[in-house]
Amino acid sequence: MSAGDRLAVGLVRGIHGRRGAVRVEVLTDRPEERFGRGRRVFREGSDEPLIILAAHPDDPGWLVRFEGIRDRTAAESLRDAYLEVVLGPGEELPRGEYYWHEVLGSSVVGIDGTLLGTVVDVYRAGGAEVFLVRGAPYGEFDLPAVRDFIRIFAPRRGEIVVDADALELTPPAPKRPRGRRSSKPGAGVGQAPRTDEAGAVEPALETP
Repeated sequence: MSAGDRLAVGLVRGIHGRRGAVRVEVLTDRPEERFGRGRRVFREGSDEPLIILAAHPDDPGWLVRFEGIRDRTAAESLRDAYLEVVLGPGEELPRGEYYWHEVLGSSVVGIDGTLLGTVVDVYRAGGAEVFLVRGAPYGEFDLPAVRDFIRIFAPRRGEIVVDADALELTPPAPKRPRGRRSSKPGAGVGQAPRTDEAGAVEPALETP
């Protein structure tokens, strides 16, 4: 991403109180800066700025108030909206670092070229990034962003190459088919038994 691009830093999850405060899920590792008093954010798809009047942490997110949003009714218009900022000069990430949304949609393949799935989500666990991968033949699995598992990390060209053996992946167990109803009285029927700026991904990986 370059200066002038817009980046999501929060998602309005709900409304708080009657004075127009909204509850924001933080999608940035710099909330004190991004939600500072007087800072401008934009609702996704809108060029009209929202000026932050006040903001503070309120687990599990932040409570934010905007100029001109004075009551609960006005705040409701922001529900489920992504809040974006415009990147300024010098805010571009250095080589080898990526925003989470740049990783989403990347294909994950094994060393032998077998397609293992697509990255559908990113989250943090113990201070490290973890990619949630979904697809055949292993269903859904977690991929920690560490060199032990990832051999090539090139999300800008949509490619992540992993060592499937090191991940110890196993196909999901097949669902048990529904059994047929027995003709015997009392017998039952068998049952068949988860863009934005959430911080830069910084694995120590090859990033061609």
